[in-house]
Amino acid sequence: MKSPVHRCRDVEHNRGQAGTGAGGNFLQTEQRIPISKDVITSSSASAMWFIRDACGIVCAVITWMLVLYAEFVVLFVMLLPSKNLTYSIVNGTLFNILAFLALASHLRAMCTDPGAVPKGNATKEYIESLQLKPGQVVYKCPKCCSIKPDRAHHCSVCKRCIRKMDHHCPWVNNCVGENNQKYFVLFTMYIALISLHSLLMVVFHFLYCFEDDWTKCSSFSPPATVILLILLCFEGLLFLIFTSVMFGTQVHSICTDETGIEQLKKEERRWAKKTKWMNMRAVFGHPFSLLWFSPFSTPDHGKAETYQYVV
Repeated sequence: MKSPVHRCRDVEHNRGQAGTGAGGNFLQTEQRIPISKDVITSSSASAMWFIRDACGIVCAVITWMLVLYAEFVVLFVMLLPSKNLTYSIVNGTLFNILAFLALASHLRAMCTDPGAVPKGNATKEYIESLQLKPGQVVYKCPKCCSIKPDRAHHCSVCKRCIRKMDHHCPWVNNCVGENNQKYFVLFTMYIALISLHSLLMVVFHFLYCFEDDWTKCSSFSPPATVILLILLCFEGLLFLIFTSVMFGTQVHSICTDETGIEQLKKEERRWAKKTKWMNMRAVFGHPFSLLWFSPFSTPDHGKAETYQYVV
């Protein structure tokens, strides 16, 4: 009988022969190996996580700059020069709260370990410690040399296998995976809300300035005011459409319990089907509360899932 290490290597060599010949028969009779989630949790899960990718860092900085630009126009072009104090206070407070939550969600999505599998754990000693039985197999990722659990995919940017990886988003400079999907969903939601809010304020400000003297409705010159408002209008419309689509896509992915990669690759469903509400609670935590909408609350996923080491 072959050692666990040899069985692991056989799977790698015969993977392309699945469904044909002896290799196909071998794969059809494989057994999944339930392993505790703690075993495949990266040690970096409790430490600071940051991807050193130039493109992602630039996109993340641009994201913050665009939000700060919207903050500048809303406050100094529209609200502070306004003669209606109540209007300025209410809209200024609401916009700043939403902008703060959006940036906090972005920071959490960027600096949270998305669910990286420990790198290089596919060693002879570790595989032997799994005590594999005859017919049981494991799959070792050839790129990061880690034992790959079910529903994990390798990210070429993060250079790690990520549990329940949905996609790699350059705007948050991180993968969207099991541990940070909540923060990414909140980020898209709050960006969509501040985009909509800023668009409504731009419309009201234009109407106000048309009825009044342009020199009195802003502390800037009329041409500068128009340019700043048009740029904000373009930014708000663009990001409202983009983040709304992303938010809807993510919610649909959560409700169907199928990641973006799994949908794209049309992978066979090999995990238990749950209700939409159970899937939502699995991402945002148990039970439902206002903490679902807070980027400062870490989701309580309840009992740790059992993962499968499969081909």
